[in-house]
Amino acid sequence: MPPIFRAMALMGLAMPALANPAPATAQRAADVVTIGVAAPATSVDPHFFNAAPNSQLASHVFSRLIERDARVQLQPGLAESWRAIAPTVWEFRLRPGVTWHDGRPFTAEDVAFSLARAPHVPNSPGGYGSFLRLVKQVEVVGPLTIRLHTRQPHALLPTEIAYISIIARHAAQGATTEDFNSGRAAIGTGPYRLLSHSPNDRTELARNDTFFGPREPWSRVTLRFIGHDAARTAALLAGEVDMIDQVPTADLARLRAEPRVGLFEIQGLRLIFLQVDFSHDGAMPFVTDQAGQPLPRNPFLDLRIRRALSLAIDREALAEQVMEGAARPAGQWLPPGVYSHDPDTPVPPFAPEQARRLLAEAGYPDGFRLTLHSPNDRYPNDARTAQAVARMWSRIGIRTEVAALPWASFSARSARQEFAVRLSGWGSSTGEASYFLANVLGTYDPAARRGAANAGRYSNPALDLMVDRAAAILDPEERERLLRGAVHLASEEVALIPLFHLVNAWATRAGLRYDARMDERSLATGLRRAQ
Repeated sequence: MPPIFRAMALMGLAMPALANPAPATAQRAADVVTIGVAAPATSVDPHFFNAAPNSQLASHVFSRLIERDARVQLQPGLAESWRAIAPTVWEFRLRPGVTWHDGRPFTAEDVAFSLARAPHVPNSPGGYGSFLRLVKQVEVVGPLTIRLHTRQPHALLPTEIAYISIIARHAAQGATTEDFNSGRAAIGTGPYRLLSHSPNDRTELARNDTFFGPREPWSRVTLRFIGHDAARTAALLAGEVDMIDQVPTADLARLRAEPRVGLFEIQGLRLIFLQVDFSHDGAMPFVTDQAGQPLPRNPFLDLRIRRALSLAIDREALAEQVMEGAARPAGQWLPPGVYSHDPDTPVPPFAPEQARRLLAEAGYPDGFRLTLHSPNDRYPNDARTAQAVARMWSRIGIRTEVAALPWASFSARSARQEFAVRLSGWGSSTGEASYFLANVLGTYDPAARRGAANAGRYSNPALDLMVDRAAAILDPEERERLLRGAVHLASEEVALIPLFHLVNAWATRAGLRYDARMDERSLATGLRRAQ
């Protein structure tokens, strides 16, 4: 079995126990679990923000027409079946007998309402419109049949529709995002009902006993935000939580040797990368000459500068030292072994002397100064990674300071193009290249529902055209050839600076197991008692 699909459950030898472990697990009912999560959802509204913590929460409360399993393979959800009945028409047969959490019946009208709302949520920092950009008409054929008409043949429609949560028309008509956060509009068909949501603290869920899928073993679930790495591990060892995600890399070795803990790992699909700003032509914030004066022109518009920044980074050192082996160096946004990974796009070499020459050729023999912005609580070792990159850039003459911010502040400011360079991450959980191409590198165009997560505002019409052409090709081999070409083009342009792919890791208390997911979601539906 290829390594990318291998989930490893690791148990080890004993290590000294904590002096006073809290007997929290003994005080909780056997069917109640608490999951310690490293990043909080910014909203319960499943259409507000296309970010992993939000999608993770939504997956408990809401269902989708098509679901994805732990290996990102498509599975029936609210739709029992789907097929292309014409080159530009997909038909979905809906599951009968499904009810909303409040007991009202689910119908095709709810689907049509959800698909109409998803691209148009006000004040969204990055929504779901790109998944529906090629849908021109939603046709309700009957209570349990719906057809999606596309602007062109669209082979990826089932994959993309798997990202759109279906919400209750009767509960969400005219509702705001705050109405979802308060619970008034958060009526779903998912395996759990929302009890309460406290931003940056916890979300309380109760089992939906009328769920159309398998009955969940947990009557109550708490998703508890624990942003500090050491605190997350300590909470698990003290019995305060039953599972944690984003296991701190510094703790992996000792957790493997801890008999009270099970460790579950899998190669992930999330790329950690650097994104420069393309939206300014002249002087830009956070970039100056060595004397602190603004540069007359945005240096990142020069391909030589972008190449220099990339060549100055030792990705092996980042993966092995900063990430302590819990990452793999990357030269593109998909790891090897995944559909549309381009074998002709290698990991960029570490070549600081070549980087210095490129800086001189571009007119900066003495370099310049910049601030690298990074979240400090979103990705494993995010701020540490930014600090390591800053040291590497400073060695070639680009004196770099790091500003590390909480995710909520970072994501809002990044979406407003306030940063010169940002450290970010993206999980290509569709398992193919076009998801990243359309959302992160696609020309920002809300009307075309393209580039929703393109905070750097990179734009290449030729690349956009390749993505559109690939979407219209039904033959998977021909489509893959075109997508690989797009990956290579983006690499040659240094449209972004890839750093590494994460290895996803979860730790549970002994007696539990977790179905490790390539899309890194921490779901109560994947947590089970060990057999």
